[in-house]
Amino acid sequence: MQQDMYKVASNPVIDGSEKARLNVLFAGESQTKPLHRLGPKVYDFYLMHTVLEGKGLFICDGNRHELRAGHTFLIEPEQLISYESDNDLPWRYRWVAFNGTQAAELVSASGFTAGQQVVFTPDKRRTSALFRQIFETFRRGGIAADMKAAGYLHLLLAEYKTLLHSQSGSSPRTAQAEGDHLFRQVVHYLSTQYAHPVSIAQMAESLGYNRAYLSRLFKQRTSVSPVTFLLQLRIDKARQMLRERPELTIEQISASVGLQDALYFSKQFRRFHGQSPTAYREAMRNLEE
Repeated sequence: MQQDMYKVASNPVIDGSEKARLNVLFAGESQTKPLHRLGPKVYDFYLMHTVLEGKGLFICDGNRHELRAGHTFLIEPEQLISYESDNDLPWRYRWVAFNGTQAAELVSASGFTAGQQVVFTPDKRRTSALFRQIFETFRRGGIAADMKAAGYLHLLLAEYKTLLHSQSGSSPRTAQAEGDHLFRQVVHYLSTQYAHPVSIAQMAESLGYNRAYLSRLFKQRTSVSPVTFLLQLRIDKARQMLRERPELTIEQISASVGLQDALYFSKQFRRFHGQSPTAYREAMRNLEE
């Protein structure tokens, strides 16, 4: 017969937790007694359990969920719930509690919704290990325990996002939707990589598409090639820096937007805006006086 067991570890770092983007409060593990029941009650934080062994019942919003090893259930803040261990096979579970200004967004992004608070994980080893890592992080303590725990929680929610996405049963993307998705990927790639040497060929390879196809699709949506879009992006960023960073030289701004040749940068800037970077900066300065 299994022995009753309860252990919990709280976040040892207390530093404005109510304003944290993601704050892990505590984590623990319990081997429950038969018919051990919690609730009906509410919590003012998120509380997520994963069942390691045994069975139990989770009730939320009037819906009853019979759960077993491999199931995870998420309790939302201020939600009236109850959960009870089975009489013959009382469950053993791990849990983690969290809140923060980013918590709801992360929970939603991972795929949990009001109608999807229970998830079954066929292979529970990865998720249960992450619950355990959060507990062990708090047990060991240390000045960075809060950041480490938040990192593990991000990984945990990412596991559920992957699982819920694969189970969503959504139909394959249409050609139009696939093209739109790829277009957004290209814009994101260029918008985040513009300060570095960017090769369209390398970008196409990293996205898993033929360069010619990618360029053709991008031009259909913007009327410009990815190369031209990237140059416009760099010049626009440089124009902003010319206004806002007067302490930087033209050469430093050019390098900061991924153009190592300052003469080429000046030529392209004049082509887009009809004046040199220096003249533009001076004109902006005069407007402020």
